[in-house]
Amino acid sequence: MTSPAVDPASAPPAGGTKPLPVVAAPPGRRIGGAVWVALAIVYVVWGSTYLGIRFVVETIPPFLASGSRFIVAGLLLAAIVAWRQGPAALKVDRRRLGSAALVGVLLILGGNGLVNLAETTVPSGLAALLVAAVPVFVVLLRTAAGERPGLGAYGGVLIGLGGLAVLTVPGLSGEIGIGGVLLVLLAALLWSAGTVSSARLPMPANPFTASVYEMLAGGIGGVVVGLLRGEHRGFDPGAVATGSWVALGYLVVFGSLIAFTAYAWLIQSAPVSLAATYAYVNPVVAVLLGTLILNEALTWPIVLGGAIVVAAVCLIVSTERRG
Repeated sequence: MTSPAVDPASAPPAGGTKPLPVVAAPPGRRIGGAVWVALAIVYVVWGSTYLGIRFVVETIPPFLASGSRFIVAGLLLAAIVAWRQGPAALKVDRRRLGSAALVGVLLILGGNGLVNLAETTVPSGLAALLVAAVPVFVVLLRTAAGERPGLGAYGGVLIGLGGLAVLTVPGLSGEIGIGGVLLVLLAALLWSAGTVSSARLPMPANPFTASVYEMLAGGIGGVVVGLLRGEHRGFDPGAVATGSWVALGYLVVFGSLIAFTAYAWLIQSAPVSLAATYAYVNPVVAVLLGTLILNEALTWPIVLGGAIVVAAVCLIVSTERRG
């Protein structure tokens, strides 16, 4: 999947899948029931991936879980592409294959893998709010690359950094391990780097084909890192809780395939301003699910910092859409 760096709203949760380039819907198109169904899927499913990750890492090692998830999802998507478009649709030259692999390593190994590792100690809701700051990092990386996103975007960056400062309070106070908080921030930075790189590297023309190689490269990288960390030592698949297996299957099918397909259709069938709202709805969904299902505490830093980050993302998204 190739998501342009000029569109910060295109960065999904690290537990989800990077969407296709945003294409504006034809003017005047009526917003029908199918649009609202697709939007609800993206809201709920991508917002729920953090909860799913939390269940997975309870009994499955984090990098092995992340890697295997995306290898399976990549193979399934490859089969779908070959079935719908023919095997030739999967052919790419070495240069574009290398670019897709690099982007996949940044997004999936760096972004999703580190979130999996962090959620062994960090509440799912807090992880989602920290990752919600991806548009902030995207603006900073674009600036470093010589672009000038605009005053509104920079204002969003300043607000977002303030929100991140508040969100790190639980780690600094000892309520939550600061190491886990820093891991999520690093994951968000690497995801942002993957987003920016995908717009500057020669990627496969077919976004679904690009997604296949990103998933496979990132997934293989996750498994390799898991093996290097020794996650396989003492790991007994028979001892994995049923909830972890179910959550892993949910992430593969719903998080990486169904929600991705819904978003790919949505950005071609609805106003982009409407599709972009997932960027600030997903973290809210994640926090609510974490609170309701896992009884994760809603402390004042999480509520205040989360509200500030969501406001910053809203400002950046609205500025970019007007640009």
